Amino acid sequence: MSNRTREIHLTRRPVGRPVSEDFTLAEVELPDPGPGQVLVRNTVLSVDPYMRGRMNDTESYVAPYALNAAMDGGAVGEVVASEDPSLAVGDTVTHMAGWREHALLDAGEARRVDVSRVPGSAYLSVLGMPGLTAYVGLTRIGKLAEGEVVHVSGAAGAVGSLVGQMATLLGASYVTGSAGSPEKVRWLTDDLGFDAAYDYRDGDLTGQLGTALDGRRIDVYFDNVGGDHLEAAIEHMADFGRVAACGAISTYDATEPPPGPRNLTRIVQRRLTVSGFIVGDHRDAASEFYRTVGGWLAEERLSFRETFVDGLENAVEGFLGLGTGGNTGKMLIRL
Repeated sequence: MSNRTREIHLTRRPVGRPVSEDFTLAEVELPDPGPGQVLVRNTVLSVDPYMRGRMNDTESYVAPYALNAAMDGGAVGEVVASEDPSLAVGDTVTHMAGWREHALLDAGEARRVDVSRVPGSAYLSVLGMPGLTAYVGLTRIGKLAEGEVVHVSGAAGAVGSLVGQMATLLGASYVTGSAGSPEKVRWLTDDLGFDAAYDYRDGDLTGQLGTALDGRRIDVYFDNVGGDHLEAAIEHMADFGRVAACGAISTYDATEPPPGPRNLTRIVQRRLTVSGFIVGDHRDAASEFYRTVGGWLAEERLSFRETFVDGLENAVEGFLGLGTGGNTGKMLIRL
């Protein structure tokens, strides 16, 4: 049978902010699955900030994308042909062959998921990498203890919106966050239960954070942004506070090394711990994560929002929207 399909290729390395001309929508022919393989029709694709780093040919914790080849990333899809007894036609699976309409996979590369209680897209957001990142960052890296104060930058994003809610569920006494619009700030405080939040586009991050904290100091800072957000948080850290450094989206498109925080002496003065982490190093936390977060979802104590862009031809637009605040919660491409 014919398996004509489309996929997104990276055709040149972006300089600064990526543009649509850095990518190509290519049509390809996939073979039928062989023994031990499945053909999956993707229904939802994940686009994530870490993908920007993979577009550079530089050393990192994951290999760069190859030029003139399909990119990859998290995806959910339906098995449409199977030559492996472990997966049947009609099964919903997650895998890492995103940025394409169909994926030919070894059966071991796909994981069957239950979509009877949550939509498949949830396995790319609250029950996927963003959820596990939030949980690991708070529990293993930040070592959050009951009664502590938590601040998270990029709080209206896929990870940050879950960090704030999980912090409260794990016993934090006070949770603050930064976001990029008045509407997002209201979502954090009115819907997600943040104690305070502010719009970073209004400037004076150190001053705004101090007002939000109202005399408190931060025990755990979950950093998604870096740069001046990190500088502001360091200024308001408590003695022996912990920084869980998850990302630095403010620097990803920089063409020159960005300046570091100017107050690093505070790390010594306040005996801070700053720990970078990659969620892939903590796969052993998955069982605990699914048990705990699945329970919160079942009890309706944890909510999540997804922003959808429709069509593979618009996947690049969706990805670029991550850098301009175009998403609330998780950005996803719906096919």
